[in-house]
Amino acid sequence: MKGTHLGEFQEVVLLVILSLDDNAYGVTIKQEMMEKVNRSISRGALHTALTRLEEKGFITSERGEANEDRGGRRKRYYTVTKTGIAALHGAKEMRDQLWSQIPRLKLYPDYE
Repeated sequence: MKGTHLGEFQEVVLLVILSLDDNAYGVTIKQEMMEKVNRSISRGALHTALTRLEEKGFITSERGEANEDRGGRRKRYYTVTKTGIAALHGAKEMRDQLWSQIPRLKLYPDYE
C-alpha cells in the first residue's frame, strides 16, 4: 500500500463513489463530479486518481459483465474499502478540528 495521504480531489472522488453505491464506474463518477460538485474533470485525471486510490488501498475495483452497447467492453466498478472510509473520517476530523480553532472574527470579519 502506498502513502495514506488523502488529497482534496481524492477525497471528493471517494465521496462520489460512496454516493453512487453499486453504480460507481468511470462515466458515472465523472458525471456526478460535474453535477454535484460542479467540477469538470478529464478522463485521464479521474483514471489517475482512481489508480492512486486503489494503490493506497482506499478502493477496490472489479469488472462488470460485457455489454453489446459498449462494443463488448466491460465497465470497471469501484467500491470504497474500510481503509478508504477510515481515511475519509480522518480527513473530516482533521478539517473540523482546524475549523474549530479559527476565531469567529477571522472567519466573519464584517461582523466586528
